Amino acid sequence: MPIVVDIDVMLARRKMSVGELAERVGITPANLAVLKNGRAKAVRFSTLAALCEVLECQPGDLLRWEAGAEDGGAGSGNRDHCEGCGRGRRGRVT
Repeated sequence: MPIVVDIDVMLARRKMSVGELAERVGITPANLAVLKNGRAKAVRFSTLAALCEVLECQPGDLLRWEAGAEDGGAGSGNRDHCEGCGRGRRGRVT
């Protein structure tokens, strides 16, 4: 997907950990990791607003469009869940 998530850049600028951000935003560290690593299919505006409030930034500081960026996340249908685990698309056991 050509949408790139730059949460890690803002975390570094704010010298904040993933755990601290997740707690302050009100989401689990696992869900924040999914978003941060570009594997999320969607993000709620309320979550985006909370991220911007905590990180004191604009949505464009966290999300950008990049032509030619590929969707390599789990559940994309382009590759297995992870090597050797036996799970295919969307985490289903194959």
